[in-house]
Amino acid sequence: MATDTKNETQPTRVTEEDLAKRARRKERFQIWFWRLLSYVIVLTIWEYCSGRVLEEALLPGPIRVVETFFDIWDKGKIPSAFQATLTRIGVGFGLSFFIGAAVGILMQSKWWAGFFKDAVLISLAAPGLIWVLITAIIFGNRPIGPTIAIILTTFALVTVNVSEGIKALPKDLLGMSRAFHIGVVKRNRHIVIPHLAPYLFTGLRFGFSIAWKVTVLTEVFSSSKGIGFEMRISSQLFQMDEFLTWILTFFFFALFLEKVVLEAIEKRYFRWRQAVTAS
Repeated sequence: MATDTKNETQPTRVTEEDLAKRARRKERFQIWFWRLLSYVIVLTIWEYCSGRVLEEALLPGPIRVVETFFDIWDKGKIPSAFQATLTRIGVGFGLSFFIGAAVGILMQSKWWAGFFKDAVLISLAAPGLIWVLITAIIFGNRPIGPTIAIILTTFALVTVNVSEGIKALPKDLLGMSRAFHIGVVKRNRHIVIPHLAPYLFTGLRFGFSIAWKVTVLTEVFSSSKGIGFEMRISSQLFQMDEFLTWILTFFFFALFLEKVVLEAIEKRYFRWRQAVTAS
């Protein structure tokens, strides 16, 4: 009788799972439908306004921008400009991330917390444009300028997240690990780092988005190559099609890195959470 009851309830469980999967697929479809529809509406209005509401020289349409994108690509400008910008971001934000994490860890101590507190507050409160202008005046076109501007603007974001993560460390687990004489390396590997990972990823994503903006700003004011430099040249020559092309290419590439690359890394790192939820 127990076997018959189990066999009778099994199809119901499978049917509920199928319904849940269909509901999730339907929800994803609706989300993507409305998301893509917003792009279609904006692009349609933009194309209509080009040459009608405003002159095409002032507001080139999306079709013209796409044509300009391929023209610039054929000239080799886009790969070289993105390579220069990404190199600055990689160096600047890489250093900023490690500096911010180190400062956040040091701020466990009340002495170091007092030492770094005002620096962190100033970094959070000051607009990135201030650091861009200061480094542009001091360093000119030298590569160290964008690097320092990125560090001064973004390190505090990482610091605050790491500091908050350390405050929320599970004290009972740390105390138990010390009671069982677990080494520092093993304790950090299995308790501290997994606990801090969400805070680190939050600081990484927020800091990276700010680093993009700061890097392009530094290139606009003081650089001879990069995305910001190309924006400046096209605006000075009043080439609005090229100017809009660089802006949109920058937006879409930043969106790609944020929504595809960083989210994929985060999901892969936290795949164990999905496994626990599924069980």
